Amino acid sequence: MTTHTEHLLVVDDDPLVCDLVKLYLKNEGFSVSVAHDGGGLRRVMADTPVDLVILDLMMPGEDGLSLTRYLCEHSDAAIIILTTKNSTVDRIVGLEMGADDYVTKPFDERELLARVRSVLRRRQRSAEATTDSGQVVRFAGWELDLESARLFAPGGEEMTLTTGEFALLAALATHPNRPLTRDQLLNITRNRDAAPFDRSIDVQIGRLRRKIEEDPAQPALIRTVRGVGYRFTPEGHE
Repeated sequence: MTTHTEHLLVVDDDPLVCDLVKLYLKNEGFSVSVAHDGGGLRRVMADTPVDLVILDLMMPGEDGLSLTRYLCEHSDAAIIILTTKNSTVDRIVGLEMGADDYVTKPFDERELLARVRSVLRRRQRSAEATTDSGQVVRFAGWELDLESARLFAPGGEEMTLTTGEFALLAALATHPNRPLTRDQLLNITRNRDAAPFDRSIDVQIGRLRRKIEEDPAQPALIRTVRGVGYRFTPEGHE
């Protein structure tokens, strides 16, 4: 068993789910805490840093979508949401709010482990910048610092990005003027292929466009290549 330094937090109102996931991930070498509601989540995070939260969406009281919003506003922890198979809308909303990935219930523990490792790898790449140290990508007045995982607007203001958003923008910006398929983008950012009806890349593209495009309805930087995927145009024009 490999020992990891990452601290994971499992949040689910079902104690059995929490116990099973905690035991499995601890056996894989992770440090794991559990919480059964928003109050428990806040107590754990106030006590010790958390690297990744595995968060059930369907909880009574303060639901997972509210907690996803809270986490994105108050923490830099990565988020994997747990959803039921028929909760497509909640899954999309969760990704739009800033979750990094999702797993549908009932889930295979091995799939959850793979998703956890993939998200943590992206987080590590974002923190350490796998490209040359100190490299900054500049486009249309923006500056994307690949080493510190920070994005600065033309006026110098820092723009907040989730781990997933940074990974996707970095993938696009380091492959300028080159059409990339959804599968390629998922492989680069999440080390997996797209599942049928997987809209996670499209959702994150929409979020990025709202943050960096002058007119998100008519994007000039992140262009759709019909039937292929997306192309990043650094100068904002052909």
